[in-house]
Amino acid sequence: MCLHSGCQIAVSPDTKYFAVDWLGVEVTKATLGIVGMGSIGYKVAQRAKAFNMRILYHNRNRRRKEEEEAVGAHYCEKMENLLQQSDFVMLVVNLTPETHKLIGKKELRLMKPTATLINISRGAVIDQEALVEALQNKVIRAAALDVTYPEPLPRDHPLLKLNNIIITPHIGTATVQAIHMMAEEAIANILAVLNGQPIPSEVFPK
Repeated sequence: MCLHSGCQIAVSPDTKYFAVDWLGVEVTKATLGIVGMGSIGYKVAQRAKAFNMRILYHNRNRRRKEEEEAVGAHYCEKMENLLQQSDFVMLVVNLTPETHKLIGKKELRLMKPTATLINISRGAVIDQEALVEALQNKVIRAAALDVTYPEPLPRDHPLLKLNNIIITPHIGTATVQAIHMMAEEAIANILAVLNGQPIPSEVFPK
């Protein structure tokens, strides 16, 4: 929350000085719990390793031992174990009937009161009413959401009135380079279909 609040303080016309006791939370050596260790979740782990974070993950399928060792990740068969130990919980799952409201009141209460919940997957993976209650009652310290349900939230939504949350407008891939790569990948798939070749990024129904 320091970045968002700090920016407001830095540009406010009312600011006369910067407080010396205004402190954030260190990520170095903190425990990161990644729920969903697919290709994106694994890239998150690679970046977290650079901060010397302890990395836990929960996934339908366990990663190969060499992949775990490469990023120093530890598998949690039960998501509850990950929630109880993590300082930061990041959701990186697809939205399916199984993951709809995956994080609700029960799961939030398993988390540390000092923990931060981060969602970069889909808004409906979190029970937003339960999240409002958890943030209001300091069940968890904070949340950071790049996704909500719906998008954008109604302007009177209670999440927008809290000071221990950051919400961004689904901009996880909003860079010039990422958009170009996505366009190139789409074109490559279209050309493969037209030429009767294997589709590079084919999605198989479950």
